[in-house]
Amino acid sequence: MSADLPETVDVWRLVVARRVFEGRLPLSAMPRLGEVLQATQGDADYVMEFGRDAFQVPFVALRVEAGLPLQCQRTLQAFNEPVQLEQRFGLIRDEADEAALPPGYEALLVPEDGTLRPADLVEDELLLAVPLVPVAPGSEAVERDWPVSADEEARANPFAALQALKKNT
Repeated sequence: MSADLPETVDVWRLVVARRVFEGRLPLSAMPRLGEVLQATQGDADYVMEFGRDAFQVPFVALRVEAGLPLQCQRTLQAFNEPVQLEQRFGLIRDEADEAALPPGYEALLVPEDGTLRPADLVEDELLLAVPLVPVAPGSEAVERDWPVSADEEARANPFAALQALKKNT
């Protein structure tokens, strides 16, 4: 196991060597993720394992745990969204190879030169884990009953004029 995550790796060599990387990445080192976070303090713990399964499918298994500082869209207060994810990627050289992947594998298209930026893979998965509308656990929806005056109700009804014509006939 290794605590240091290289900037780029040769995927096919790591698969043959069955390498495992384990460590921690600061959220501040992920610029795309930083754009959606309330703050970039904190870390993401990861385990990245390269290898071949029983069917000889090359894969990278990724486990990530992090606390993402987000802004609640109900209360506009900061909160920490815990994220725990596991993903198994089947490494493919061509998009046509995706159909041959066993169930439970997500396709990861590897460039021709076989290089991969492992930190980008962690960042991509964390970006996918961010909720579309972050809501802090325990915050309640604001429900208000705003009374409508009779004058506003009459103006809002576009068929009110037709109702008056119907009474005249």
